[in-house]
Amino acid sequence: MGKHLSESIRVPIEADNPAIRRIENLCIKCGQCRDICRDYISVLGYYDLSKTNDTAVCIHCGQCANVCPVSSITETPEMDAVIAAAKDPDKVLIVSTSPSVRVSLGEAFGMQRGSFVEGKMIALLRKLGADYVLDTNFAADMTIVEEASELVERLTTHNKPLPQFTSCCPAWVKFAEIYYPELLPNISSAKSPIGMQGPTIKTYFAKKMGIDPKKIVNVALTPCTAKKFEIRRGEMNASARYLDLPGLRDMDHVITTRELADWAKKADIDFSTLEDSKFDKLMGEASGAGVIFGNTGGVMEAAVRTAYEFVTHEPAPKELYTLEPVRGMQEIREAAVEIGTLRLQLAVIYGTSNVRRFLSMAKESGKHYDFIEVMTCPGGCIGGGGQPKADVEERRTMVDSRIESLYKRDAQMKLRKSHENPELKQLYEEFYRKPLSPIAEEMLHTSYTDRSGLLGEDAGKYKTLLTFDVDGAEAKNGAAAFFGEETGKNARSERTGNYNYEEVTTPGSATRKWKCRVCGYIYEGDNPPAECPICHMDSSYFDPVKKWKCRICGYICEDVNPPADCPICHKDSSYFDEIE
Repeated sequence: MGKHLSESIRVPIEADNPAIRRIENLCIKCGQCRDICRDYISVLGYYDLSKTNDTAVCIHCGQCANVCPVSSITETPEMDAVIAAAKDPDKVLIVSTSPSVRVSLGEAFGMQRGSFVEGKMIALLRKLGADYVLDTNFAADMTIVEEASELVERLTTHNKPLPQFTSCCPAWVKFAEIYYPELLPNISSAKSPIGMQGPTIKTYFAKKMGIDPKKIVNVALTPCTAKKFEIRRGEMNASARYLDLPGLRDMDHVITTRELADWAKKADIDFSTLEDSKFDKLMGEASGAGVIFGNTGGVMEAAVRTAYEFVTHEPAPKELYTLEPVRGMQEIREAAVEIGTLRLQLAVIYGTSNVRRFLSMAKESGKHYDFIEVMTCPGGCIGGGGQPKADVEERRTMVDSRIESLYKRDAQMKLRKSHENPELKQLYEEFYRKPLSPIAEEMLHTSYTDRSGLLGEDAGKYKTLLTFDVDGAEAKNGAAAFFGEETGKNARSERTGNYNYEEVTTPGSATRKWKCRVCGYIYEGDNPPAECPICHMDSSYFDPVKKWKCRICGYICEDVNPPADCPICHKDSSYFDEIE
């Protein structure tokens, strides 16, 4: 008999898992962890414990913790170690904060979903003992500069294979290492923002601030449990190699949004009354492109803004600041973007079960792609495994509100391109010199490991997305397993091709308009066309065009979504109302 209960009861978790743990006496064996890992993550059911030496396979995403109704499964805690560092006068505690935390932390204190609480978050960390509070959005800008440079190099010199996949989601990276090791050369070598923030703090920041790097305790505040695994990867010690300090780690600890909220409550801090504070200067400034990293499609949009200017040496056009085809909650989205003489085929995916689906479709169709973003969690990092939780009927609203908050913040910012961040420019001038330089490659880039051996058998056996029966019925698949919706609700149905459209005008009216998300073609009619005459995508790629009116100046326009900025009074999209 093995050490784990049957996979038909719950997901197996190893005792030494660095990201998640199970508190055994709380488990009610409801099976929700089983369902999310099998049907949305597609890891459970894609290995055989008899072949893995009774060792659970895990990509550390934490979605099992997100759906556990009794918190039997939680993140592996690191809060005590961080509290000890805060109290140690010989340590310098530096906390770097991810973009998604600032639009979810307020929920843990009863605030409205999606509340933007950056200032209070910083104030809380200072009150809890942080010596410096830095913005991981700064490193997101750095990731974009490196990743976009790598993409341009692949496109122009063909030095590495296409498509290039994004690399900032550690759960996706480990998923690929286990199930698709043949794709590892396609994954960008650029580290994630946290992977870049850590060594930059312990080298450049430490020298500029006159701090002994051996005294620094680097903490990443994230929505993500998989970051706890990522920072412990063997190669995440670039600062140790650079400084010749064996044993030094780039990032020492990861705490989640939930862990920070618990710490604040145990410290009896009234979050709502905290006065806003600001990030420390030097690695505390970021662009709007860095902000939207937390959303599915955000990395893609940010990278395209920068890649466009790197290739053409011209300002990115306005449509790249609201790249609608890569926004939204459809689980697999596609777009085509022209950058100078290059025409890029893009894809955005969230949910690793959808990676299996996408790769099968791409193989069958033979379609070429240049750049593909993959996030594991629902809606991207904003749905991370360490975020405040919600009951199943509230999850869609929870995710949507967080996404909207990050896009709104981006639209409000004057600096919206990663490569124009002045603090980042200073960093490159003084330390990294230029993107993809030898020192940038040494500190900011990484390599990946074929982990298919963890399966104990040929990974090829598990490349096909499986269908599971539950009590005689087909299990929910993809994001439906998280949102609790019937398969296809609020998303394209794989079986019928139908889409739930929002009514804009009276059915039958010839003035009803539909817009193709891929090429922008506008069609008028009661229903969308069966096929776009321009890009030949089917009807599921059409969204209803709505009419919008600015409450301030009365400007009226038509599009799927309101404009990011009113061309008359320059108010942002929140000032637009839909009108008949």
